[in-house]
This record gives sequence, C-alpha cells and structure tokens, in this order.
Amino acid sequence: MKKIVQFGPLFVVIAALLWSVDGLLRISLYTLPPSTVVFYEHVLGFLVLLLLSAKWLKDLRHMTKKEWFAIIIVALFSGALGTILYTAALQQINYTQYSVVVLLQQQLQPIWAIGTAAILLKEKLTKSFLVWAAVALFAAYFITFKDLHVNLVTGAGTALAGFLSLSAGFMWGTSTAISKFVLNKVNFLTGTAMRFFFAPFFAFLFLAAQNQTKSLFMLNSHQWVTLVIITLSTGMVAVAFYYYGLKKTPARITTLCELVWPASAIFIDYFLYHKTLSFTQIFGVLLLLLAIYKITQPLKGKSESLSEEFPHS
Repeated sequence: MKKIVQFGPLFVVIAALLWSVDGLLRISLYTLPPSTVVFYEHVLGFLVLLLLSAKWLKDLRHMTKKEWFAIIIVALFSGALGTILYTAALQQINYTQYSVVVLLQQQLQPIWAIGTAAILLKEKLTKSFLVWAAVALFAAYFITFKDLHVNLVTGAGTALAGFLSLSAGFMWGTSTAISKFVLNKVNFLTGTAMRFFFAPFFAFLFLAAQNQTKSLFMLNSHQWVTLVIITLSTGMVAVAFYYYGLKKTPARITTLCELVWPASAIFIDYFLYHKTLSFTQIFGVLLLLLAIYKITQPLKGKSESLSEEFPHS
C-alpha cells in the first residue's frame, strides 16, 4: 500500500480521469461567463482548503520570492486563463462535440510541458524517454482524428473552439513545470491552496474588464449545486490529486500521464453521445497506455519521491 501511495503517476492518472468528465458538469453553467465559473470554483475550493489549513499554512514561510512569483503565474495561466479558455471552447461547440475540445487541448500540451521542464527544471530527456514520448504523442493523434481524417470544415464555432483549446493547452502545459518548481519546496496542499487563493483575483479582473461583474449575482440554485460538485470532484479535489502526483513525478512524465484525459473523452463521446469509435482510436488508446507504462516503469517501487533527480525537493 505504501508503494502505491508513493507512486506519483497513479494520482496524475486519477486526476486526469476526473478532468475527463469536467466538461459534462459545466453544461448547466453555459449561461454564465467563463470567468464567473472560474471565480466561484476557485473561491469554493479555497474555502474547503481552509479547513485543512493546519496541514499547509505553516509551509508558506518556506516559500521564497521565486516560489511566490511562480505560484502567481500558475494561478494566472492554469487557474484562470487556462480554465477560462477551456470553458469558452466548450461553449463554442455547445458542449456537444465533447472530445474535440479535450483532444485538441491535450494534443500539444505535452510539448509545452516537456520543453518548459527541460529549461526551467533541467530535467534530463533520455533517448528512451523521447522515443516513448513520441509514441504517446503519435497515439494521441490516432485518438484525436478518427480514421486519421482531419476535419477542418466543421464550422466557425469548432474552429474557434480548437484555437481556444490549443491556447488552454499552452497555459496548462507550461504551468506543469512551473508548478513542479514550487512543489519541490512545499507541500502539495500548499501549492493547491495558493493556486486557488490567487486565481479568483485574476478571474475578477477579467470580469471587470468585460463589464460582466453582475454575472456574479446571477447564479441559480442548480448552478450553485453544480459548482459545489465540481469543487469536490473535478475542481479542487482533482488538482490536489494532481499536485500530489506531480510532487513525486518529473514534469515531463506527468504531462504524458495526463494524456489519459483525451483517451477517456472519446469513450464519453461513445457512451453519452453515441459516437462510434474507430479502429484507429482504439489502437491509439492501447498504444498510449503502453507508452505511459514504459515511461513510468523506472518509477515503480521508488519511495523517495525522486530526490536524487531533484536535489531541491
């Protein structure tokens, strides 16, 4: 049991699976500006984390100016901008072509994350890792484009959704390495709490800039319930799982484990929207699982949180 708890990639996969159903929960929030949704899901998440403040509050004194600056960037990129862009992308396609947004958002995210990790964290990119990373991205392509057919004429809404999704992927991808930089110094709950503390400020600024602050008072009871459910599942709880896994896993490996998210999205499309799976998509899922297994294999059985590779952990 101890080895399972210490195996970081498992918690990243759990977080990715939770995120794969996040878009479904946001359907009832479509009448609200994306910044309003981001504002409240982070406020509610931080309120829950306050109940656990004894676990992380004292950790704040260990953060240097660099860590504070990094977590503010994460709150802006990942907590606010990334989530706003993702929610806006789902709204563009009316939450119906679910996997389009998830798959495009994830398609290039590993490249941003791996590149940032190599530059910021000096993570070593071995030949074996690069080979299996390429296999994982190749598998993601098979998953994304059914029968390997790239459809570029599905309408302006889908095209804009694709652009917003790719932008969200850039925000979340770079935030992976930046979050890892912070988590090398602090508890995973500390990183989660600070991200959820700062993100609402940015979301409010976006609302004010667009003159949409009135939307903060336009939620109905069903939307409040949905936000609470998001907080306790795909929101704060999923981020906490993710940060726990990220603290114990190199950023370059973490981002490839996240590819479980788009893989699970095509099954949501299948069971919920009755969109059939092609042979290439099924092959892509199996190939992706193999790649993730190969990439994380050297981590199995380790209980030291990779302290040798990251001396500042």
